[in-house]
Amino acid sequence: MNLGYACINMTLGKKVTMSRTMVRRTFEAKGLDYVSDLALLNAKDMIKILEWNRMNGIMFFRASSAIVPWGDHIDITTLKDYKEIADELRKAGDYAKYWKMRITCHPGPFNVLVSPKENVVLNTIADLELHGKIFDLMGLDRSPYNKINIHCNGVYGDKKIAMDRFIDNFKLLSDSVRSRLTIENDDKASMYSVKDLMYIHNAIKIPIVFDYHHHTFNTGNLSEQEALELAITTWPKGITPVTHYSESKIGNKPQAHSDYIERIPETYGNIVDIMVEAKAKELAILKFI
Repeated sequence: MNLGYACINMTLGKKVTMSRTMVRRTFEAKGLDYVSDLALLNAKDMIKILEWNRMNGIMFFRASSAIVPWGDHIDITTLKDYKEIADELRKAGDYAKYWKMRITCHPGPFNVLVSPKENVVLNTIADLELHGKIFDLMGLDRSPYNKINIHCNGVYGDKKIAMDRFIDNFKLLSDSVRSRLTIENDDKASMYSVKDLMYIHNAIKIPIVFDYHHHTFNTGNLSEQEALELAITTWPKGITPVTHYSESKIGNKPQAHSDYIERIPETYGNIVDIMVEAKAKELAILKFI
C-alpha cells in the first residue's frame, strides 16, 4: 500500500511548484511565450518535488493539471521552449519509473463527458487529451497505473441517459486517454455511487476509483467494504487499485475535506494505493509513512 498526496508540496512552498498558471486576461495579454515560460518552470519543478517525495518515502503522487497553462487551448508543440519542456517531462517520468513512484492526475470538475452540450464535451475532450499528451511525454504507462481520473459531474434529469452519453463520448477519446481514464463515486445521493458507475464499467471496462469520504454521503445501499471491493473488481489484474481518502473538516459542511487525517482507512485486507485528499498535502501523511 502506498499513501499519496495531491499536486502541491507545502514544505517546498510557492517557489517550487508545478501549478504556475494565469487567468484568461493574462493569457490573452501575454500569449504563448508566457505560457511557455511557466510550463518550463513547472516541468523543472516537478522533478524537484518528485525528488523530495523520494527522499521522504512518498511513492504515490498526483501531478498538477496546470503544468501547461491553457494547454488545452493551444498546440503545445508550437511553444518556443517545447523541446526543453518535453525533455524535462521525460526526465521526470524517467525518475518516477526508476524510483517506482506512481504518478496520476485528476482533471477538474469542468470535465463532463455526460453533458448534453456539445461544446462542453469538446472542451472536456481537449483537456483530457492534454493530460494524455503530458503523460505520454513523461513516458508513463498507458494504463490505469498512471490514471487520469474524473467524475461524471452531472445527471441532467436522467442518470442512465447521462451515463450512456459518457459511454458514447468515451469512444471519441484517443487511446492515450482511454487507456488511463478512471471514474470516481460522488458525495451527493443524487449523483453517482459505485453501484451506479458499474453500469459504465460494464459497457467500457473503465476502472472505478473508490472514494471513502464520498461514499459516506452516497452509499448506493452498499456498506463501505462492499463498495470498496466492488470498485476493486473493476481494475485490471496486476494493477493496484487507487482509492481516495479524506475526513470532514470540523465547522464546515460535512463534505468539506479536513486539513489533516486522524487515521488510515480500513482496507479490509485488500491491497490498494490511497490518495489522501487533505488540505495540508504531504504534511497530512508524513506521520503515517
